[in-house]
This record gives sequence, C-alpha cells and structure tokens, in this order.
Amino acid sequence: MENLANNIPTIDLSVFFRDGDEEAKKAAKESLGRACAEYGFFLATNHGIPSDLMSRAMELCQTFFGLADEEKLKSRPRGGGSVPAGYTKQPEQSPDKNEYFAMLQPQISFNNLPENPPGFRAALEEIFTHFSKTGEVTESIINDYLGLPPNFLKEYNNDRSWDWMNVKHYFPATETENVGISSHKDGNAITFVFQDEVGGLEVLWNGQWIPIVPSKGTLVVNVLTNEKLKSALHRVTRPKGRSRYSISFFYNLQGDKLVEPFPHFTTQIGEPPKYKGFLYKDYQALRIKNKINPPYKEIGIDHFAII
Repeated sequence: MENLANNIPTIDLSVFFRDGDEEAKKAAKESLGRACAEYGFFLATNHGIPSDLMSRAMELCQTFFGLADEEKLKSRPRGGGSVPAGYTKQPEQSPDKNEYFAMLQPQISFNNLPENPPGFRAALEEIFTHFSKTGEVTESIINDYLGLPPNFLKEYNNDRSWDWMNVKHYFPATETENVGISSHKDGNAITFVFQDEVGGLEVLWNGQWIPIVPSKGTLVVNVLTNEKLKSALHRVTRPKGRSRYSISFFYNLQGDKLVEPFPHFTTQIGEPPKYKGFLYKDYQALRIKNKINPPYKEIGIDHFAII
C-alpha cells in the first residue's frame, strides 16, 4: 500500500509563475495531464500559496473548532448563496462524521465569517484569494494539455462568484466506524485540498484505495472533465484518538452555465458524448438536497450519464 501511495505524481508549478522556460512548462503540462488521466489526482508544490499562510490558517481552524458550540454557531449559515455558507455540524445520523465551515468569495454578503479566534477571518479571506489564483493557473495548464484554443476555459469559466472554500474538522474514529466522508466524486471543475499531517484522504485506483500521504506545503488537486481526465472516486477515513483537519477550495462554474461535453471531445475526434447537458446550479442544488436529507444519497456526475 505504501508503494502505491507514492505513485500519485507530484507536479512543481513554480515554472508557471514566471516567464520563459517553455520546455519545462511543456513537460510539467504533460506530467499533470497524465496524472489526471490515470489517477484523477496529483500533488502540487510551489503552487503560489505562501507556506506561512497555510500553516497559520490551519492552526486557526483548529482553534476555531475547539471553541464551544455556542460560539461556533454564531457563524451558522444565513441562507441563500450557492452553498450554505457558515458553520455546520453533520447530523448524528449522517454517514459523514465531521463539522465544517464553508465560505464563498470574501466580498459576497451570504458569508457569515467568524470573529473568533482573532485573525481567523483575515486568514480565510487571504488564502481564498490565493486559491483562486492557483485555480486560474491550473485551469490554463489543463486548457493547453487538452489542446483547446488559447484561453478557451478561461473565457468559458470567467465568473468566480460560485467558488467556495470548506474548512473541516473530522472527529476521531470509534471502535466500530472510521468514515470521515464516504466515497464520492467531486461535482466541481477543480478541487484543491490542504490536509494536516494526520492524513486519511484516499483515492480509488485499479480497485484499490490508495492513501494520499500528507506532505508539508503540498496541495492535493482533483480535476473533473468529460472523462478525458478522470473524475476519481475518493473518501476520507479517520484515525482513532486523533482529529483530522483540512482546507478545501472548489474552483467552480457559475450557476447558470450549461454543462455538456465540449465538441472538441466528441464531434472533432469522433467520440459520442458521455453526459447530457445540464445547468450547473441545478446539479449543485440536487447534490446538496440529497446530502442533507435522509436517506443520504451522493449525487455525482454519473446522474447525467447517457445510457
């Protein structure tokens, strides 16, 4: 299992934050694309997010989740928005055993950002902005790897108002149960995960669950396309006697965007579309509804598969 864990490729993104060195950029794009096609995941280093900010944000999120429920609930969701922005604790009967804080773009009024601990709000807003920039860089790399026209994805996905971030605390495992988040596929374009040293994130590859081993300052990246690049099934397990913390950023489409296979992957290369077209906001609403109302059911992109 340890050897399989080391198979997840690590991509150094530093070359994309400076001019020149086109050969190095080309090699990195190919490595990133192959990782997403085979595993659906890759690890990113030198991704543009300052390491001291990552450490500070993680420490503050641990402090926040250590506060009394009464204090955390001051930041409960107000309603509205593309996701319930604010503090939420999973119901007892939920298969997912965690509590989390969700936020939208810093300037969006649906947010209910916490005042305690001091500095937490500022750290969340700052790291959100960095994640967004890293998303734009990653999107550009994917655009070129897929052979799309220059800036095609940037122009198609030019509204950042549906991006959101999720800070999670996973409770320690019990004697009989260790699920943190049950197996699922993400429903957004690109996911970035910064996990603490506890680990627990696993991806299904060739019928085996591969642990994605934490590495300081490294992001885990998951990309979704029309199966040209794999949308990987993954889960989070919890260790006994220890909490787990993570910060996830979801680089999304705007809600009114019609999602359907690009003709570049169907008519131009003779492959039939694998999915029906749908509005992204309808898909997100369906995912949230089925996630929070028992019996809990995970809705993935397969819901729109053409049979």
